[in-house]
Amino acid sequence: MLTERFSMIAFSAAIEPLRLANRVAGRTLYEWTLYSADGVAAEASNEVRVNVDRSFRGAVDMDAVVVCAGVDVQLSHHHDLIAVARRLVKRGAAAGAVCTGAHVLAKAGLLAGYRCTIHWENRPGLQASFPDLEVGDELFEIDRDRFTCAGGVAAADMMLSLIRSRHGEAMSRGVADQMIHHRIRDAGERQRPDPRGGRPGVAHPKLLRVVEMMEASIGRPVSIEDLARGVALSPRQMERLFLEHLGVSPSRHFIDIRLEHARQLLRQTRMTILDVAMASGFNSASYFSQSYLERFGHSPRGERRTAPA
Repeated sequence: MLTERFSMIAFSAAIEPLRLANRVAGRTLYEWTLYSADGVAAEASNEVRVNVDRSFRGAVDMDAVVVCAGVDVQLSHHHDLIAVARRLVKRGAAAGAVCTGAHVLAKAGLLAGYRCTIHWENRPGLQASFPDLEVGDELFEIDRDRFTCAGGVAAADMMLSLIRSRHGEAMSRGVADQMIHHRIRDAGERQRPDPRGGRPGVAHPKLLRVVEMMEASIGRPVSIEDLARGVALSPRQMERLFLEHLGVSPSRHFIDIRLEHARQLLRQTRMTILDVAMASGFNSASYFSQSYLERFGHSPRGERRTAPA
């Protein structure tokens, strides 16, 4: 199921392992049909158009329905797709999503009670829109008859894992070899490496732990003193550690993390600016706006006007 401006890399990474599984097996193990909202070619976010077989409404019974979405997934209602996905699942189909397709499944109510994941950039928006969902930051999640992934090449790892569960290790390894994919990543691996503040060479365990604590407490920020205490450092020692490795103070780095979180909420949700500020740990709307302006060069209100289409 290809939505408007779907992710081409996620689509290709999801469907190619199935094609190669057929090739490795020497017989048809998988078949697929492509759908779009109107039944005509679907345009990806890179403006490449992909021919499809039918419209969403033309979907018939199948083993699994997979939603492939992309940028600005939250801006569409997806009425036809949601209705069809619900109907197919009710008839026994598994439900999967690549890239931001998890947002559509969540809107359809098909992820309630299941673990799921989504591209790291869209996680704040998904959690804000569906606070009861269990959303992780793993590469992919396979929970019973639901499977979701972060997008990009993570879709290939997810499909290889599904192929392995159905056809065995030798088959999945054979497909990976055809793809020149030397290591099939596990579901539990993070979408991004350990937080390094944009500095790949940084590997100080206490600094990484503090950054993780910051990211886990965006809505209710932990004090610098408590962060330092959590890794058995004094605030002065932690200050020196951040300045040495990241070139900024702990408080500045924490504010930047919260502002980036706010930026994603502004782009992906219809939350008021005040609610975005509160969800990002700012108790003062004026301080939030001023901090945002200094960080990004425009106000929170301006962010919504300049967000990429």
